[in-house]
Amino acid sequence: MFKKILILSAAVGAGHLRAAEALEKAFRETEAAAEIKNIDVLNYTNPLFRRLYGKAYLDMVNSMPEVLGWMYDSLDKPWENERRRLALDRLNTQPFINLLKSEKPDLAVCTHFLPAEIISWLKAKKKVDFPQTIVVTDFDAHAMWLCHNYEQYFVALDETKVHLAKIGIPAEKITVTGIPIDPVFSVEKDKTAMREKFGLAPDKLTILVSAGGFGVGNVEHLLEALSELRTPAQIVAICGRNEELKTKLERLAADRLDNERVRFHPIGFTREMDEYMSAADLIVGKPGGLTTSEALAKGLIFVVVNPIPGQEERNSDHLLEKGCAIRCNNLPVLAYKIDTLVADAARFEAMRENVRNFARPRAAFAILDRLKELER
Repeated sequence: MFKKILILSAAVGAGHLRAAEALEKAFRETEAAAEIKNIDVLNYTNPLFRRLYGKAYLDMVNSMPEVLGWMYDSLDKPWENERRRLALDRLNTQPFINLLKSEKPDLAVCTHFLPAEIISWLKAKKKVDFPQTIVVTDFDAHAMWLCHNYEQYFVALDETKVHLAKIGIPAEKITVTGIPIDPVFSVEKDKTAMREKFGLAPDKLTILVSAGGFGVGNVEHLLEALSELRTPAQIVAICGRNEELKTKLERLAADRLDNERVRFHPIGFTREMDEYMSAADLIVGKPGGLTTSEALAKGLIFVVVNPIPGQEERNSDHLLEKGCAIRCNNLPVLAYKIDTLVADAARFEAMRENVRNFARPRAAFAILDRLKELER
């Protein structure tokens, strides 16, 4: 058993933090270490850097996704920009460097590339000597994840392992585990019972929408498109902490969205996402690495709508290639595409089987198993 493990992430979008939380939960369940600390490294940077690093990303997601996609592709050049990036990060992360020196963990597990590259630099300078492992939180590994000093990479796919090996990461230092998600998503729950719990019809097509990820204007258009379904359906729209959005969707449903065939159920913040996913048949939304892995674990076919250029586009490609998703590029045909899929029972069941085969619900525990081997 390790004495102290640091799980290191950064609040740049929610996925990196959720992966860190999943690992922390799995580590605590199995008593992997006497002491486990889950740290957002942006809390140990200067305020301006923290604001720019986190907020700039979210602003681009919401208002300039095409620019974000261009930046993603432009920076995806293995080993080319690391010196300039490291110089900037070192300049702004001295409190984090001080933290690492004082904590002296037995192991660091990074679910974001910012702490990974800082630790790699410190190891090269012999300022720290603890091992670090890197958990990639999308299906592809962008060049930003690359560093020189580490003990193990954990990746989602065999293809990603091949890619990393081709660009210089030793194959024996890459383990394919999937993306770590909360262990609760690996617990099988009866679909009918979950629908009854949430007041949903037991026999209707049930579609889950993560509404908070779309912004108010876009989600309105999305739900209007879903209201045209010919298949009897119920739409569960998860609004998260956005109470204004929830109120707006409730008003929309009452005024014009609900009809004889399609009923809408706006839901606020919930800690029962695994149970809502258990109740559903399909998920409509953007394929972030964590959301996608959670949905796969619960057996949901993905309907990809407006993925963020860059990592979500690539996640979408993998889902489509594996036969786990359909993609809608034009909202006016969303209902038609879903109706067509559901009407073909053989295709629908084949896709559900593909989802089951592609899912890795216990990725967090697979990572822990490999870490125990490395400890020996």
